[in-house]
Amino acid sequence: MSLVKDIENYIPVNEQEENDKKVMLDYMQKNMDYLTRENKVAHFTTSIWTVNKERTKTLMVYHNIYDSWSWIGGHADGEEDLSAVALRELKEETGIEDAALVSKDIFSLEILTVDGHMKKGKYIPSHLHFNVTYLAEADEDQILVVNEDENKGVKWFIFEDALKASSEPWMVDRVYRKLVEKMNK
Repeated sequence: MSLVKDIENYIPVNEQEENDKKVMLDYMQKNMDYLTRENKVAHFTTSIWTVNKERTKTLMVYHNIYDSWSWIGGHADGEEDLSAVALRELKEETGIEDAALVSKDIFSLEILTVDGHMKKGKYIPSHLHFNVTYLAEADEDQILVVNEDENKGVKWFIFEDALKASSEPWMVDRVYRKLVEKMNK
């Protein structure tokens, strides 16, 4: 199935997702380069909300650019299979070797603002990330590895502590809390 079809089939859980879904689909129709960073206004990214087998904890990284504990993810960079990108990012950013998607279906959608920042000595202007999130399970006893290019730490948190650990209020209130609530349903 295509990314467009996956997004079309996704059933939003709230008003934010309803609006973001419409914007994403409209943007995809009007911009052919939505999967690459060559599009300086907005492009697709993916995140992976990784939980332990008991679904009581989530895995987070201390993100270098955002200077905060956050979920794991990365850019599509031209690849349409965002679930595969998400799993690859999980391994690259945390060292988790054995994780499985709970489903190939999208777990959540969100449009994220990215402030201008420096990356590898180059200025990246402010832009939007059209983010598609997947849910994965992993054994929390696996060895965790810090990817110093991306983060300063990797750690499992019980959900409430994950919400407290992040220093990004909008992400906590609008994204992470939504993901935790979906876990508790």
